[in-house]
Amino acid sequence: MRISEENRNMFLLAAVTLCCGVLAGAVALFEPVPGPGPAKQQTANAPIDVPAPTPVRVVGAPFEPNLNPRER
Repeated sequence: MRISEENRNMFLLAAVTLCCGVLAGAVALFEPVPGPGPAKQQTANAPIDVPAPTPVRVVGAPFEPNLNPRER
């Protein structure tokens, strides 16, 4: 059985997609599953612990949007 010339690209795309899907499925099967961790009791009034943001250095002039395009 020969694949017609018009369908070769679609056949190649389907074959590559199938191989990548099988490979991703095999990797997902062997990926370790995290075990159950310690259960934390979160109350409604308890504050959420959020780390402080990393300081960022800004280089150059600050951005000011051009609100009036006629004035430059």
